Amino acid sequence: MEAVKIKSTYWDIAADLYFPPAFDQTKKYPTIISAHPIGSCKEQTSGNVYGEALAKAGFVVIAFDASFQGESGGEPRYIEDPTLRVEDFRIVVDYLVTLNYVDENRIGVLGICGGGGYSINAAMTERRIKAVGTITGANYGRVMREASAGNTIAFLEAIAAQRTAEARGAALRVDQGLYPTVEAAKADHADIDPLEATEYYRTARGEKPNGVNKTLFSRNAVAVGWDAFHLAEILLTQPLMIVVGSKPGGFGAYRDGFEIINRAASKNKELVVVDGWSHYDLYDKPEPVKIALDKLILFYQANL
Repeated sequence: MEAVKIKSTYWDIAADLYFPPAFDQTKKYPTIISAHPIGSCKEQTSGNVYGEALAKAGFVVIAFDASFQGESGGEPRYIEDPTLRVEDFRIVVDYLVTLNYVDENRIGVLGICGGGGYSINAAMTERRIKAVGTITGANYGRVMREASAGNTIAFLEAIAAQRTAEARGAALRVDQGLYPTVEAAKADHADIDPLEATEYYRTARGEKPNGVNKTLFSRNAVAVGWDAFHLAEILLTQPLMIVVGSKPGGFGAYRDGFEIINRAASKNKELVVVDGWSHYDLYDKPEPVKIALDKLILFYQANL
């Protein structure tokens, strides 16, 4: 594995490159961009699970930290802006096409959770991406609208008021997206998704220093008005594989999987429902991850 910093217009994007066995930099390899979930980082599931496994299967893989998050640059920290998250993919592709060992005509993408929604949206207009896979991919715009508890305009007004206050010198409001402990989530009778998210991110199972699950509240307005699947019926034409667990949760990835597989213009598309497993099981549990990877590896081999 090689850690790199990708130069962009305003700040660097931090990324980890994973290489196949017996890697030979004089050869050309199919390459997969692996995008982390909302609030996660490249050292978690996108890198240490799927990145490593896909590299062992013969692909070069690049897992990157989103702008304003992890080891990537950008201030203030913890911004979750879908337009910038999508732009990150273009910057990563710009970097990949400068590497002699990357086959520029065989670049694919794998996105996990919110990274899945971003991957889909990026691929619609970034035509250098030739195949799209998602693991329990979620449409972050829909998630944010549902988080407004039925009063989206009031939610946007609160965001606007906070941004004005911060512009005038008030302290930044940084929201924590998870319960502090699994016990606290259980005591609150949390839905399966926030409960299992807390178990993954707040225990030794998946915890990493940069997987902080924080968002800057005042910069959430763009997400509220954004739709990962906008124009998918017209623009999403690449081969597409959508993987979801059969246990639905409040974050809605199960619903989103069925929606995008039906809406996508792709002729070559498949929905894989991993029976008996949940959103967060697909992050790192060996059995569902193997099911997902067995399908995805064949998919990328056939389409890259």
